[in-house]
Order: sequence, then C-alpha cells, then structure tokens
Amino acid sequence: MRDMKLGIMAEFESPEALLLAVSKLREMGLRKLDAYTPYPIREIEPLLEIKRSYIPKVVLAMGLVGAAGAYTLQWWCAAVSYPLNVGGRPLHSAPAFIPITFETTVLFAAGTCFLLALYAAGLPRLHHPVFEVEGFESASIDGYWVAIAADDPKLDALVAERELIGAGATRVVQVNP
Repeated sequence: MRDMKLGIMAEFESPEALLLAVSKLREMGLRKLDAYTPYPIREIEPLLEIKRSYIPKVVLAMGLVGAAGAYTLQWWCAAVSYPLNVGGRPLHSAPAFIPITFETTVLFAAGTCFLLALYAAGLPRLHHPVFEVEGFESASIDGYWVAIAADDPKLDALVAERELIGAGATRVVQVNP
C-alpha cells in the first residue's frame, strides 16, 4: 500500500505459512494488510483484496487520443489548411497517414504507461520505514513478509503478534513510522 503506516511486520519461511498467516489476520477482521515476496503469489491477491489496476484502461485511452490527434493533424494539414494536388492524388489519403498515426499512438501509450507506473508505485520515494526493518532484505531473496497497518481499527498488537507466531512467523517486528 502506498501510504500505509506500518505497525507490525512478520517474516515467514514459506509462501504457505504466509498464506495461512494472512488468512488468520483476515479472520481477525484486519483489512489493512500488505505482503512482500520475492516473486508474485497469485493466491494471496484475493486475501489482500488487491484490485485490478486502472493503468491499462488509461493507457488505451491515451493511445487512442494520440492516434486521433495525429490523424486529425495530418488530415487538417493535407486537406484543409494547405491542400496540394500532387500527381492527382486525393487530398485525404488515409494510407499515407498510417505510419505517423501508429507512431504517435505508441508514443502516447508508452509515455502514459511510464508516468502512471511511477505514480502508482509512489516513486520517486527515497525512504520508506519498511527498509529499516532488520532482515527485510530477505524479501527479495527468500523471505515472505506480511505487514499490518498501524491505523487498522481492528488491530490489537498483542493478539496479532500471537497469531503471527502461531502461524509460523520466524520474526515479528514492531515498526515505528
């Protein structure tokens, strides 16, 4: 989660233990959870209530805007603003407009995708409290972590810590935002 203030983090040795812990936390009524794993685990997405990204729809829309803009600009220049009859060709020659239209579509879509991906990831962000947690670097190698937000209304730190240890956590850490 982008602006989640961390309260408790726990490390697990396997994805199965992580899934069990997240299930137990959800049964306790906790909703503000996040997971950090070395590779995507599809089974955890419904447990964390991860929503589909809005980025593909916006990228498609901006690609279409780029295509429409490029085509309209070419048509305006060739047929309306400065019409030239060269060799008897029609003023509105659609096949001639295809390369520029395609390239502008790709430019708008790629630029939009790049900027939205940076925005959605919260970048550039130079510091995050999760990087202060001792041993968190294992999340990119072989560790499986779950984080509980400090502002979750159902969070009882002692009960949550006991549940995490019961689920097989190798380490439970209180994080100060």
